[in-house]
Amino acid sequence: MVEELVTAGVALACTGTVYLMAAARVVKQYERGVVLRLGRLASQVREPGFTMIVPVIDRMRKVNMQIVTMPVPAQEGITRDNVTVRVDAVVYFKVVDAADAVIRVEDYRFAVSQMAQTSLRSIIGKSELDDLLSNREKLNQGLELMMDSPAIGWGVTVDRVEIKDVSLPETMKRSMARQAEATRDRRARVINADAELQASKKLAEAAAAMSDQPAALQLRLLQTVVAVAAEKNSTLVLPFPVELLRFLERSGLQAQAQTAAAEAERDGGRRPAAPAAPQAPRTAVEHGAEAALPPELADLPPVEDLP
Repeated sequence: MVEELVTAGVALACTGTVYLMAAARVVKQYERGVVLRLGRLASQVREPGFTMIVPVIDRMRKVNMQIVTMPVPAQEGITRDNVTVRVDAVVYFKVVDAADAVIRVEDYRFAVSQMAQTSLRSIIGKSELDDLLSNREKLNQGLELMMDSPAIGWGVTVDRVEIKDVSLPETMKRSMARQAEATRDRRARVINADAELQASKKLAEAAAAMSDQPAALQLRLLQTVVAVAAEKNSTLVLPFPVELLRFLERSGLQAQAQTAAAEAERDGGRRPAAPAAPQAPRTAVEHGAEAALPPELADLPPVEDLP
């Protein structure tokens, strides 16, 4: 009898141990336990720590409550200004209601991934290229709102969405580089022109001041010579007075004026000569009289003495 009782006690202890091992569950701090009893949701979600379920009857699913970082594959689309781009992003979300994440959606991770891809393609088509490159904060907020509305019904909340990279075609990159270079060149030209204008105004003021005091120009010339001499170089500076240049210029103008006046007087003293009277053509005899006769005809008598 005692042996039977001992055997029954051992069997009961073993059964209790097996039952305890089958019913015992440990929920971690970052998890929540959703219990389905005979296919129906239990009213209470198991909190972190040690908990018990009914073996065979209950099924418990653990849901991670941590923030999940999910990369969104690069999506290719056409912007509103007809530029083809490839954009990828990253989504940060977490489960706020473990029961809804298990009951209302089959796989909340896959659902969030697909929703992020479709939302990203939608936001690409509604935006311009400049917004994708420079105004990402606004686009991130728009993506978060587009994804958060349906995700709330799944027991998931989207913490934030960030656009990581925007890939452009090579032709567009070259065009943007040329545009940036032209913009920089325009700014440089405007700055140079502004500097030249200010310098010309200052030089005009300096010239006006030096015209009142001629000695100031000589002092400035001496300062320039001193500045050049301070540099240890082989440059030879020979100051040339400006007054001497003006004197030479005036002398040259006066010489040109005198030369022009002398040429005008010489041209005025000349008178045009009278045309010569036409002469009758000479006879052959006259030509012969003036010309030298040959020796054979030199001894002939004159024409009047001939019979």
